[in-house]
Amino acid sequence: MKKIKRCSILRILLVSIFIISLLGIGYPQTTKKIVLKLGMWPEDTLVSDVEMFKKWKQKFEAKYPNVEVVPATYKYSPDTFVPLAEAGRLPTIFETWFTEPQKLISQGFVKDITNELKKKGWDKYMNPSVKAILSKNGRIYGIPRDAYALGLYINLDLFRKAGLINPDGTPKYPKTWTELANIAKIIKEKTGRAGFCLLAKDNAGGWHFTQIAWDFGAKFEIQKDGKWYANLNSPEVVAAMNFIKDLRWKYDVLTDDPTSENWGTGFEVIGTGRAAMYLGAQDSVNQPTQVYGLPPDKLAIVPVPRGPKGQYSLMGGTPYMFSNKATSEEVMAALNFLEIMGKAPVVTEDSIAGMKEDAQNRVKNGVPVIPSFPAWINKDYLEAQEKILNEYRNVDMRFFNDYYNWLKKPGVLRPEEPVLTQDLYAELTKVLQAVVTDRNADVKKLLDTANKNFQELLDAIVNK
Repeated sequence: MKKIKRCSILRILLVSIFIISLLGIGYPQTTKKIVLKLGMWPEDTLVSDVEMFKKWKQKFEAKYPNVEVVPATYKYSPDTFVPLAEAGRLPTIFETWFTEPQKLISQGFVKDITNELKKKGWDKYMNPSVKAILSKNGRIYGIPRDAYALGLYINLDLFRKAGLINPDGTPKYPKTWTELANIAKIIKEKTGRAGFCLLAKDNAGGWHFTQIAWDFGAKFEIQKDGKWYANLNSPEVVAAMNFIKDLRWKYDVLTDDPTSENWGTGFEVIGTGRAAMYLGAQDSVNQPTQVYGLPPDKLAIVPVPRGPKGQYSLMGGTPYMFSNKATSEEVMAALNFLEIMGKAPVVTEDSIAGMKEDAQNRVKNGVPVIPSFPAWINKDYLEAQEKILNEYRNVDMRFFNDYYNWLKKPGVLRPEEPVLTQDLYAELTKVLQAVVTDRNADVKKLLDTANKNFQELLDAIVNK
């Protein structure tokens, strides 16, 4: 009898367990994790950076166990972006350039993150000029990683070999573009290396040329009565392009083939001593040092030389933007990850730790620890950042002070040309390529063609 009762109780228990299992009562629920695809994950070649990101990932996933961080290395390019976006394969968060947000917003490829920023309180900490670049109709679509301002990179070893060093050890750097040509000639004669690296392979060539031409008085785009007009063949642009022609054919101070030089090879020539001078900004000092092996004490950044009509620094930057497919939860996860990285405009235990880890990694890899360009205005954050920079400083700031002091002067900083910027750069690069490969190139005729081409784009896309 007892055996029958035990069997009945056992059957009841089994049935109960079966019913409970069907209802899911008393068992852990399988919750689908939020997937955060990090487009700014470093390339495999940057071993130390990858290790740092792995630590941040581990720390983040321990703090936010409902989120899975997926490395998704992506380097923005106008050629690859649209196919990825149309296929819905963009990372949750990725980096681009300050020239791109308005275009990406208009195309509908990036997410409005205004609500998420307000939840974090970060919307009020953004530098207003930077916020304007990342906004449309009062809505915000990105946040700044950092901003930059172009200066002139100097390979100090080549300056020393050419006898271009002051008694106090600082370089005798050029104050005008004419001086740059003459100093570049001295360097070529005394070291056999190029004096200046000019870019003429891709859009970066046109980008750098606008910086040079502004100093000759150029203004490439003019708005009148609501329409935009190309101004690529003005006397000022012609003068600047003739200066480039002289660097190639009169002074002969450029690298062997400027049409093979792009943003990356420019840092390679400085890092390896293939050239002595190159236009670059403070946010890329890891390129000649960490990537191409130049010791941090062999590098200086000085002001861009003055031209006959001015002395400007092209200002741009790198924003973080978000896939239009990203959910609000995924955007919030990305913002929380930025705090772990020390890239958020707040002072928290996590952000301080992230900033210190970044500075330690720079010191470990021989990257100059120098001030960034202020993309945020939160005073507490800026003070914390400065304190950490001072703690980990690894360079002699005399090699950088003239550059930073120059940037503080009124009117020096100049944002990139506002409309179809990459298309403008592409047209200018075509002219550069012709000028550095043909000593008989007709500069005015080439710029007339570029002006016509660019005006057609403005009329077809902007003025329609």
